[in-house]
Amino acid sequence: MRTGELAARARVNAQTLRYYERRGLLTRPPRSPGGYRSYPDSAVETVRFVKRAQELGFSLDEIAELLQLADGGPDDCDSARALAEARITQLAERIADLQRMQRSLTELIATCQLPPARRSCPILTSLHQGEHP
Repeated sequence: MRTGELAARARVNAQTLRYYERRGLLTRPPRSPGGYRSYPDSAVETVRFVKRAQELGFSLDEIAELLQLADGGPDDCDSARALAEARITQLAERIADLQRMQRSLTELIATCQLPPARRSCPILTSLHQGEHP
């Protein structure tokens, strides 16, 4: 199938396909006599695999590893699980960071309740000074 058909079936754009090829996530297809890329039907599932993995937060390097593991046997499940566990740890750290940011902003907003004559904007002051509560 040609690039446009693959892009439509996999719900991505043609530039995404070329990028995946450059990154080694999608095998470069042979070209037709007219110079068009000719992808196998299996390319649709490969692209969908990549997109699903991205939605779960895996990096393209991790996805390349997952694609290699997907071609292996049952022992590769342990490696895939290890990647997923590492991703969960990264997500937990990111969530904790976001919660700290939320608390800091909530505290800054709460100080805005002072009468206008007695306050300067703590949000702007904090950002200017590079400090946070």
